Amino acid sequence: MEKLDFFRTDLLDESEEMVRHRTASEKNRLKEEEGISFGESRLGRVVVTSVVVDAEGEKRIGKKKGTYITLTVPALTPGDTEGIDDLARVLIDKLEEMIAAIPSVKDGKILFIGLGNRDVTPDAVGPLTMDRLQSIVPEYYAEDGSEVFVYAPGVTIQTGLETADFVQALTDKIKPDLLIVIDALAARSSARLCRTIQLTDTGIHPGSGVGNNRKEVSEEVLGVPVIAIGIPTVVDGPVLIADAIDSMFGYIASKISEKDSPSSRLSVTPWLHSENKDADRSTLLPIFGDWASWPHEDRIQLFEEVLANHELRTFISPKEIDSWVSIYADTLSDSLSSWVANLKK
Repeated sequence: MEKLDFFRTDLLDESEEMVRHRTASEKNRLKEEEGISFGESRLGRVVVTSVVVDAEGEKRIGKKKGTYITLTVPALTPGDTEGIDDLARVLIDKLEEMIAAIPSVKDGKILFIGLGNRDVTPDAVGPLTMDRLQSIVPEYYAEDGSEVFVYAPGVTIQTGLETADFVQALTDKIKPDLLIVIDALAARSSARLCRTIQLTDTGIHPGSGVGNNRKEVSEEVLGVPVIAIGIPTVVDGPVLIADAIDSMFGYIASKISEKDSPSSRLSVTPWLHSENKDADRSTLLPIFGDWASWPHEDRIQLFEEVLANHELRTFISPKEIDSWVSIYADTLSDSLSSWVANLKK
């Protein structure tokens, strides 16, 4: 099958180059390759992936040069306040590292922009964060000007004006020392939905993850440092189908491998297989043919090709998306409020 770039994702560590380097040995090779500096660590429950791309790396992987930090808490749930607090704490630590090279921020102006459509729940995390963050504006306002600005420009379909043009006009008027943009992202894996935060100093292309590229919001365009904070809230439908099939294959392979185990023989209730990710999937070949041995990425590509112009082509968000968006709006606004207070004291 010809390899095509169908995958829609805003997360750098889900790009083609990163996906091809999942194993430990491949990650070590990635660290040694020119153009990309790659590091992975764990801070408590938070998995931190840090990627620095230079000009050579930009040519190789098609992502802008700069720093990309991805924070993930696997198996995070809306009720897991401890995990969400850990995620927020590490986010602020990494944000402070990023602005260390911008000393003027402490005594200068900060502009917060929340991108997205507040009327579409998966896209509302930016505007809702701005709604909550507005409460700190009076603390930093004086007759001779403010130090903190908060704005949610909406989307082009609501205003008729490109979002980047709104941001450009605000930047030209305010002349901030730092612009922080918050937006919803698209993920390549359903496991990433609402469990990940990406932080980058490269700016952002609104709508790029869902195939709706708008003008870029970045330092190169605006002339001021831009830090983008993104939360993946949607995944491409074909990806979800491929994830479900992969889980089904794992279930059947596990059931076949454990059918003669003592636990299954002694069971007096409907037998439930134990999770076994190492189950031999070659046992599926007589049932499903060679398709069962395809790499996960190839199955995603197949569904992308089949559904490319089909009415079933859609983007999916978790059923708890209302809770997730509210949680992240609260968490980001609280964290950024505390960060500004510490920065300005």
